[in-house]
Amino acid sequence: MNDTTKPSEYLGYWGEKYKNDLLTDILPFWLKYGIDHENGGYFTCLDRDGSLLDTNKSVWFQGRFAFILAYAYNNLEKQAEWLEACKNGIDFIEKYCFDTDGRMFYEVTKTGTPVRKRRYVFSETFAAIAMAQYSIASGDKSYAEKAVKLFKQILYYKNTPGALEPKFREGFVAKGHSFCMILIDTAARIREAVDDPVLTRQIDESIAELRRDFMKPEFKAILETVGPNGEFIDSIPGRTINPGHSIETAWFILEEAKHRNWDPQLKQIGLTILDWSWEWGWDKTHGGITYFRDCKNRPQQEYWHDMKFWWPQCEAIIATLYAYEATGDPKYLEMHKQINEYTYARFPDKEYGEWFGYFHYDGTLSQPAKGNMYKGPFHIPRMLLKCHLLCKEIQGYDKQ
Repeated sequence: MNDTTKPSEYLGYWGEKYKNDLLTDILPFWLKYGIDHENGGYFTCLDRDGSLLDTNKSVWFQGRFAFILAYAYNNLEKQAEWLEACKNGIDFIEKYCFDTDGRMFYEVTKTGTPVRKRRYVFSETFAAIAMAQYSIASGDKSYAEKAVKLFKQILYYKNTPGALEPKFREGFVAKGHSFCMILIDTAARIREAVDDPVLTRQIDESIAELRRDFMKPEFKAILETVGPNGEFIDSIPGRTINPGHSIETAWFILEEAKHRNWDPQLKQIGLTILDWSWEWGWDKTHGGITYFRDCKNRPQQEYWHDMKFWWPQCEAIIATLYAYEATGDPKYLEMHKQINEYTYARFPDKEYGEWFGYFHYDGTLSQPAKGNMYKGPFHIPRMLLKCHLLCKEIQGYDKQ
Protein backbone atom coordinates (compact mmCIF):
# COMPACT_ATOMS: atom_id res chain seq x y z
CA MET A 1 0.00 0.00 0.00
CA ASN A 2 1.37 3.42 -0.91
CA ASP A 3 0.28 7.02 -0.32
CA THR A 4 -1.64 7.19 -3.59
CA THR A 5 -3.86 4.23 -2.73
CA LYS A 6 -7.54 5.20 -2.69
CA PRO A 7 -9.33 4.84 0.66
CA SER A 8 -11.57 2.07 -0.73
CA GLU A 9 -8.53 0.08 -1.93
CA TYR A 10 -6.71 0.63 1.35
CA LEU A 11 -9.71 -0.50 3.38
CA GLY A 12 -10.29 -3.47 1.08
CA TYR A 13 -6.69 -4.62 1.44
CA TRP A 14 -6.49 -4.18 5.21
CA GLY A 15 -9.97 -5.54 5.84
CA GLU A 16 -8.87 -8.84 4.32
CA LYS A 17 -5.42 -8.75 5.92
CA TYR A 18 -6.86 -8.29 9.42
CA LYS A 19 -9.18 -11.25 8.87
CA ASN A 20 -6.42 -13.40 7.36
CA ASP A 21 -4.01 -12.61 10.21
CA LEU A 22 -6.66 -13.57 12.75
CA LEU A 23 -7.57 -16.85 11.01
CA THR A 24 -4.11 -18.02 9.90
CA ASP A 25 -1.85 -16.64 12.64
CA ILE A 26 -3.25 -15.37 15.94
CA LEU A 27 -6.09 -17.82 16.64
CA PRO A 28 -4.16 -20.90 15.42
CA PHE A 29 -1.20 -19.97 17.66
CA TRP A 30 -3.33 -19.77 20.78
CA LEU A 31 -5.51 -22.76 19.93
CA LYS A 32 -2.33 -24.83 19.46
CA TYR A 33 -0.31 -23.65 22.46
CA GLY A 34 -2.81 -22.02 24.83
CA ILE A 35 -5.46 -24.68 25.45
CA ASP A 36 -5.03 -26.89 28.50
CA HIS A 37 -6.71 -30.08 27.29
CA GLU A 38 -5.99 -31.92 30.52
CA ASN A 39 -7.30 -29.48 33.17
CA GLY A 40 -9.42 -27.09 31.13
CA GLY A 41 -8.86 -23.37 30.68
CA TYR A 42 -5.99 -21.59 28.99
CA PHE A 43 -2.27 -21.04 29.41
CA THR A 44 -0.90 -17.60 28.48
CA CYS A 45 2.68 -17.65 29.79
CA LEU A 46 4.25 -18.67 26.49
CA ASP A 47 7.73 -18.15 25.10
CA ARG A 48 8.35 -16.90 21.58
CA ASP A 49 7.87 -20.38 20.06
CA GLY A 50 4.77 -21.18 22.11
CA SER A 51 6.52 -23.29 24.75
CA LEU A 52 5.33 -22.87 28.33
CA LEU A 53 7.12 -20.42 30.61
CA ASP A 54 4.74 -20.96 33.54
CA THR A 55 1.69 -23.18 34.00
CA ASN A 56 -0.17 -20.79 36.31
CA LYS A 57 -3.25 -19.24 34.72
CA SER A 58 -4.40 -15.65 34.50
CA VAL A 59 -8.08 -15.54 35.43
CA TRP A 60 -8.42 -12.38 33.32
CA PHE A 61 -7.49 -14.44 30.29
CA GLN A 62 -9.84 -17.31 31.02
CA GLY A 63 -12.60 -14.77 30.38
CA ARG A 64 -10.77 -12.77 27.73
CA PHE A 65 -9.92 -15.69 25.44
CA ALA A 66 -13.33 -17.30 25.93
CA PHE A 67 -14.83 -13.96 24.91
CA ILE A 68 -12.62 -13.67 21.79
CA LEU A 69 -13.54 -17.18 20.66
CA ALA A 70 -17.27 -16.58 21.07
CA TYR A 71 -17.07 -13.09 19.55
CA ALA A 72 -15.27 -14.47 16.49
CA TYR A 73 -17.87 -17.25 16.26
CA ASN A 74 -20.69 -14.70 16.42
CA ASN A 75 -19.20 -12.16 14.02
CA LEU A 76 -16.93 -14.03 11.62
CA GLU A 77 -17.38 -17.78 11.14
CA LYS A 78 -19.34 -20.52 12.92
CA GLN A 79 -16.30 -22.63 13.73
CA ALA A 80 -17.18 -25.54 16.03
CA GLU A 81 -13.58 -25.64 17.31
CA TRP A 82 -13.89 -22.05 18.58
CA LEU A 83 -17.15 -22.74 20.39
CA GLU A 84 -15.72 -25.85 22.03
CA ALA A 85 -12.59 -23.98 23.11
CA CYS A 86 -14.74 -21.14 24.47
CA LYS A 87 -16.80 -23.54 26.58
CA ASN A 88 -13.55 -25.07 27.85
CA GLY A 89 -12.61 -21.68 29.32
CA ILE A 90 -16.04 -20.88 30.72
CA ASP A 91 -16.28 -24.28 32.42
CA PHE A 92 -12.87 -23.69 34.02
CA ILE A 93 -14.01 -20.25 35.23
CA GLU A 94 -17.15 -21.63 36.82
CA LYS A 95 -15.38 -24.59 38.40
CA TYR A 96 -12.26 -22.91 39.79
CA CYS A 97 -12.14 -19.12 39.48
CA PHE A 98 -14.78 -17.96 41.99
CA ASP A 99 -13.94 -17.63 45.68
CA THR A 100 -16.45 -18.59 48.38
CA ASP A 101 -17.48 -14.93 48.76
CA GLY A 102 -18.55 -14.75 45.10
CA ARG A 103 -15.52 -12.67 44.07
CA MET A 104 -13.10 -14.02 41.50
CA PHE A 105 -9.42 -14.86 41.76
CA TYR A 106 -6.71 -13.17 39.69
CA GLU A 107 -4.36 -16.14 39.29
CA VAL A 108 -4.76 -19.90 39.80
CA THR A 109 -2.56 -22.95 39.19
CA LYS A 110 -3.07 -25.11 36.12
CA THR A 111 -5.45 -27.30 38.12
CA GLY A 112 -7.38 -24.33 39.50
CA THR A 113 -5.89 -23.97 42.98
CA PRO A 114 -6.01 -20.28 44.02
CA VAL A 115 -2.74 -18.35 43.86
CA ARG A 116 -3.74 -14.71 44.09
CA LYS A 117 -6.80 -12.53 44.52
CA ARG A 118 -6.69 -8.78 43.90
CA ARG A 119 -8.78 -5.92 45.22
CA TYR A 120 -10.54 -5.01 41.95
CA VAL A 121 -13.20 -6.78 39.89
CA PHE A 122 -11.69 -6.96 36.40
CA SER A 123 -11.70 -10.78 36.39
CA GLU A 124 -15.47 -10.48 36.80
CA THR A 125 -15.88 -8.09 33.85
CA PHE A 126 -14.04 -10.45 31.49
CA ALA A 127 -15.95 -13.50 32.72
CA ALA A 128 -19.23 -11.61 32.18
CA ILE A 129 -18.50 -10.68 28.55
CA ALA A 130 -17.38 -14.26 27.83
CA MET A 131 -20.63 -15.67 29.23
CA ALA A 132 -22.73 -13.16 27.30
CA GLN A 133 -21.07 -13.91 23.98
CA TYR A 134 -21.16 -17.66 24.63
CA SER A 135 -24.90 -17.31 25.25
CA ILE A 136 -25.34 -15.80 21.78
CA ALA A 137 -23.10 -18.41 20.16
CA SER A 138 -24.62 -21.45 21.86
CA GLY A 139 -28.21 -20.28 22.18
CA ASP A 140 -28.10 -21.09 25.90
CA LYS A 141 -29.78 -18.09 27.50
CA SER A 142 -28.75 -19.13 31.01
CA TYR A 143 -25.27 -17.74 30.32
CA ALA A 144 -26.71 -14.32 29.46
CA GLU A 145 -28.53 -14.40 32.78
CA LYS A 146 -25.27 -15.31 34.55
CA ALA A 147 -23.54 -12.40 32.78
CA VAL A 148 -26.13 -9.88 33.94
CA LYS A 149 -26.08 -11.28 37.47
CA LEU A 150 -22.28 -10.94 37.54
CA PHE A 151 -22.52 -7.39 36.15
CA LYS A 152 -24.96 -6.40 38.90
CA GLN A 153 -22.57 -7.88 41.46
CA ILE A 154 -19.76 -5.75 39.97
CA LEU A 155 -21.96 -2.67 40.36
CA TYR A 156 -22.64 -3.62 43.99
CA TYR A 157 -18.90 -3.57 44.67
CA LYS A 158 -18.52 -0.32 42.74
CA ASN A 159 -21.33 1.48 44.53
CA THR A 160 -21.04 0.13 48.08
CA PRO A 161 -18.47 2.00 50.20
CA GLY A 162 -16.08 -0.42 51.85
CA ALA A 163 -17.16 -3.44 49.78
CA LEU A 164 -13.82 -3.42 47.96
CA GLU A 165 -10.49 -2.83 49.63
CA PRO A 166 -9.33 0.67 48.58
CA LYS A 167 -6.18 1.05 46.49
CA PHE A 168 -4.95 3.82 48.78
CA ARG A 169 -5.42 4.54 52.48
CA GLU A 170 -6.78 7.76 54.01
CA GLY A 171 -3.69 9.72 53.01
CA PHE A 172 -4.67 9.55 49.33
CA VAL A 173 -8.39 9.50 48.57
CA ALA A 174 -8.91 8.97 44.84
CA LYS A 175 -10.65 7.00 42.09
CA GLY A 176 -9.36 5.56 38.83
CA HIS A 177 -10.23 5.84 35.15
CA SER A 178 -9.97 2.04 34.63
CA PHE A 179 -13.07 0.97 36.53
CA CYS A 180 -15.17 3.73 35.02
CA MET A 181 -14.27 2.99 31.41
CA ILE A 182 -14.28 -0.81 31.49
CA LEU A 183 -17.95 -0.83 32.51
CA ILE A 184 -18.85 0.82 29.17
CA ASP A 185 -17.49 -2.03 27.09
CA THR A 186 -18.59 -4.72 29.56
CA ALA A 187 -22.18 -3.47 29.47
CA ALA A 188 -22.14 -3.08 25.68
CA ARG A 189 -20.95 -6.65 25.14
CA ILE A 190 -23.53 -8.11 27.55
CA ARG A 191 -26.27 -5.99 25.93
CA GLU A 192 -25.71 -7.89 22.69
CA ALA A 193 -27.02 -10.98 24.49
CA VAL A 194 -29.69 -9.48 26.75
CA ASP A 195 -31.11 -5.97 26.95
CA ASP A 196 -31.36 -5.44 30.69
CA PRO A 197 -31.94 -1.73 31.50
CA VAL A 198 -29.07 -1.76 34.01
CA LEU A 199 -26.63 -2.02 31.08
CA THR A 200 -27.42 1.14 29.11
CA ARG A 201 -27.96 3.00 32.37
CA GLN A 202 -24.42 2.14 33.47
CA ILE A 203 -23.00 3.15 30.08
CA ASP A 204 -24.69 6.55 30.50
CA GLU A 205 -23.36 6.90 34.04
CA SER A 206 -19.81 5.93 33.08
CA ILE A 207 -19.68 8.34 30.16
CA ALA A 208 -21.09 11.13 32.32
CA GLU A 209 -18.48 10.38 35.00
CA LEU A 210 -15.66 10.35 32.45
CA ARG A 211 -16.79 13.67 31.04
CA ARG A 212 -17.35 15.31 34.42
CA ASP A 213 -14.42 13.97 36.44
CA PHE A 214 -11.67 12.53 34.24
CA MET A 215 -11.67 14.72 31.11
CA LYS A 216 -9.54 17.80 31.87
CA PRO A 217 -9.74 20.48 29.14
CA GLU A 218 -7.01 22.48 30.88
CA PHE A 219 -4.57 19.64 30.09
CA LYS A 220 -6.44 18.32 27.03
CA ALA A 221 -6.24 14.89 28.59
CA ILE A 222 -8.00 12.14 30.47
CA LEU A 223 -6.27 11.67 33.82
CA GLU A 224 -5.87 8.16 35.22
CA THR A 225 -6.46 9.18 38.84
CA VAL A 226 -8.61 11.99 40.27
CA GLY A 227 -10.22 12.88 43.58
CA PRO A 228 -13.60 11.36 44.52
CA ASN A 229 -15.41 14.26 42.83
CA GLY A 230 -12.97 14.70 39.96
CA GLU A 231 -10.54 16.96 41.81
CA PHE A 232 -7.09 17.37 40.25
CA ILE A 233 -4.44 15.89 42.54
CA ASP A 234 -1.08 17.52 41.86
CA SER A 235 1.07 14.44 42.50
CA ILE A 236 2.75 11.77 40.38
CA PRO A 237 -0.33 9.50 40.14
CA GLY A 238 -2.65 12.50 39.89
CA ARG A 239 -0.78 13.90 36.88
CA THR A 240 -0.50 10.57 35.03
CA ILE A 241 -1.91 10.16 31.53
CA ASN A 242 -2.04 6.71 29.91
CA PRO A 243 -2.60 7.60 26.23
CA GLY A 244 -3.36 4.04 25.08
CA HIS A 245 -5.93 3.62 27.82
CA SER A 246 -7.58 6.92 26.92
CA ILE A 247 -7.60 5.97 23.23
CA GLU A 248 -9.37 2.73 24.16
CA THR A 249 -11.97 4.78 26.03
CA ALA A 250 -12.40 6.95 22.92
CA TRP A 251 -13.45 4.03 20.74
CA PHE A 252 -15.72 2.59 23.42
CA ILE A 253 -17.60 5.90 23.33
CA LEU A 254 -17.55 6.11 19.53
CA GLU A 255 -18.99 2.60 19.39
CA GLU A 256 -21.79 3.65 21.75
CA ALA A 257 -22.42 6.75 19.60
CA LYS A 258 -22.77 4.43 16.60
CA HIS A 259 -25.14 2.15 18.55
CA ARG A 260 -27.32 5.25 19.07
CA ASN A 261 -27.43 6.24 15.39
CA TRP A 262 -24.25 8.29 15.67
CA ASP A 263 -25.42 10.36 18.61
CA PRO A 264 -23.65 13.70 17.94
CA GLN A 265 -22.78 14.46 21.55
CA LEU A 266 -21.23 11.05 22.20
CA LYS A 267 -19.42 11.19 18.88
CA GLN A 268 -17.86 14.53 19.82
CA ILE A 269 -16.75 13.24 23.22
CA GLY A 270 -15.08 10.22 21.62
CA LEU A 271 -13.33 12.29 18.95
CA THR A 272 -12.13 14.84 21.50
CA ILE A 273 -10.62 12.13 23.70
CA LEU A 274 -8.92 10.53 20.69
CA ASP A 275 -7.48 13.85 19.48
CA TRP A 276 -6.18 14.75 22.94
CA SER A 277 -4.74 11.30 23.60
CA TRP A 278 -3.05 10.99 20.23
CA GLU A 279 -1.32 14.33 20.82
CA TRP A 280 -0.01 13.10 24.19
CA GLY A 281 0.73 9.56 23.06
CA TRP A 282 2.21 9.60 19.56
CA ASP A 283 6.02 9.61 19.71
CA LYS A 284 6.93 12.23 17.12
CA THR A 285 10.58 11.09 17.05
CA HIS A 286 10.34 7.30 16.95
CA GLY A 287 6.67 6.63 16.23
CA GLY A 288 4.20 4.51 18.18
CA ILE A 289 2.04 5.19 21.21
CA THR A 290 4.06 5.67 24.38
CA TYR A 291 2.93 4.31 27.75
CA PHE A 292 2.74 7.14 30.31
CA ARG A 293 2.91 10.92 30.21
CA ASP A 294 2.68 13.62 32.90
CA CYS A 295 0.01 16.25 32.27
CA LYS A 296 2.47 18.99 33.30
CA ASN A 297 5.28 17.43 31.25
CA ARG A 298 7.19 16.51 34.38
CA PRO A 299 9.20 13.26 34.70
CA GLN A 300 7.19 10.05 34.96
CA GLN A 301 7.84 7.58 37.75
CA GLU A 302 7.51 4.21 35.97
CA TYR A 303 10.61 3.08 34.13
CA TRP A 304 8.50 1.74 31.22
CA HIS A 305 6.88 5.15 30.65
CA ASP A 306 8.38 5.53 27.17
CA MET A 307 8.13 1.88 26.04
CA LYS A 308 5.91 0.76 23.19
CA PHE A 309 3.64 -2.06 24.38
CA TRP A 310 1.44 -4.08 22.01
CA TRP A 311 -1.93 -3.08 23.40
CA PRO A 312 -1.88 0.75 23.07
CA GLN A 313 -0.93 0.29 19.40
CA CYS A 314 -3.90 -2.07 18.96
CA GLU A 315 -6.29 0.37 20.62
CA ALA A 316 -5.05 3.21 18.41
CA ILE A 317 -5.55 1.12 15.26
CA ILE A 318 -9.18 0.50 16.27
CA ALA A 319 -9.91 4.05 17.47
CA THR A 320 -8.56 5.85 14.38
CA LEU A 321 -10.61 3.57 12.12
CA TYR A 322 -13.74 4.18 14.23
CA ALA A 323 -13.10 7.92 14.01
CA TYR A 324 -12.81 7.68 10.23
CA GLU A 325 -16.08 5.73 10.09
CA ALA A 326 -17.72 8.35 12.32
CA THR A 327 -16.56 11.38 10.34
CA GLY A 328 -15.18 10.44 6.93
CA ASP A 329 -12.38 12.87 7.79
CA PRO A 330 -9.18 11.82 5.94
CA LYS A 331 -7.18 13.03 8.97
CA TYR A 332 -8.24 9.94 10.86
CA LEU A 333 -7.42 7.61 8.00
CA GLU A 334 -3.93 9.13 7.91
CA MET A 335 -3.58 8.55 11.66
CA HIS A 336 -4.72 4.97 11.11
CA LYS A 337 -2.10 4.49 8.41
CA GLN A 338 0.59 5.89 10.71
CA ILE A 339 -0.11 3.61 13.65
CA ASN A 340 -0.88 0.62 11.42
CA GLU A 341 2.41 0.98 9.57
CA TYR A 342 4.39 1.46 12.78
CA THR A 343 2.81 -1.60 14.40
CA TYR A 344 3.02 -3.96 11.45
CA ALA A 345 6.69 -3.08 10.86
CA ARG A 346 7.63 -4.34 14.35
CA PHE A 347 5.18 -6.43 16.30
CA PRO A 348 4.29 -9.49 14.14
CA ASP A 349 6.80 -12.34 14.56
CA LYS A 350 7.42 -13.58 11.02
CA GLU A 351 9.34 -16.64 12.22
CA TYR A 352 7.16 -18.15 14.97
CA GLY A 353 3.86 -16.37 14.46
CA GLU A 354 1.79 -14.18 16.82
CA TRP A 355 3.14 -10.80 17.95
CA PHE A 356 5.88 -9.53 20.21
CA GLY A 357 4.59 -7.42 23.07
CA TYR A 358 7.35 -5.18 24.36
CA PHE A 359 9.56 -2.71 22.52
CA HIS A 360 11.86 0.03 23.80
CA TYR A 361 11.12 3.66 22.97
CA ASP A 362 13.26 3.47 19.81
CA GLY A 363 11.55 0.39 18.39
CA THR A 364 14.13 -2.19 19.48
CA LEU A 365 12.75 -5.42 20.96
CA SER A 366 12.77 -5.63 24.74
CA GLN A 367 11.80 -9.30 25.18
CA PRO A 368 10.31 -11.92 22.84
CA ALA A 369 7.71 -13.79 24.95
CA LYS A 370 4.29 -14.14 23.39
CA GLY A 371 2.36 -14.14 26.63
CA ASN A 372 2.33 -13.77 30.40
CA MET A 373 -0.28 -12.80 33.00
CA TYR A 374 -0.97 -9.54 31.11
CA LYS A 375 -0.36 -10.33 27.44
CA GLY A 376 -2.41 -13.04 25.78
CA PRO A 377 -5.15 -13.59 23.21
CA PHE A 378 -7.24 -10.44 23.68
CA HIS A 379 -6.07 -7.04 22.40
CA ILE A 380 -4.55 -8.32 19.16
CA PRO A 381 -7.40 -10.63 18.07
CA ARG A 382 -9.99 -8.06 19.18
CA MET A 383 -8.26 -5.43 17.05
CA LEU A 384 -8.05 -7.72 14.02
CA LEU A 385 -11.70 -8.70 14.27
CA LYS A 386 -13.01 -5.19 14.99
CA CYS A 387 -10.97 -3.62 12.21
CA HIS A 388 -11.96 -6.29 9.68
CA LEU A 389 -15.61 -5.54 10.44
CA LEU A 390 -15.06 -1.76 10.39
CA CYS A 391 -13.29 -1.89 7.02
CA LYS A 392 -16.19 -3.88 5.58
CA GLU A 393 -18.75 -1.44 7.00
CA ILE A 394 -16.97 1.66 5.71
CA GLN A 395 -16.62 0.12 2.27
CA GLY A 396 -20.33 -0.69 2.39
CA TYR A 397 -21.15 2.99 2.98
CA ASP A 398 -19.01 3.96 0.00
CA LYS A 399 -20.94 1.56 -2.26
CA GLN A 400 -24.38 2.84 -1.26
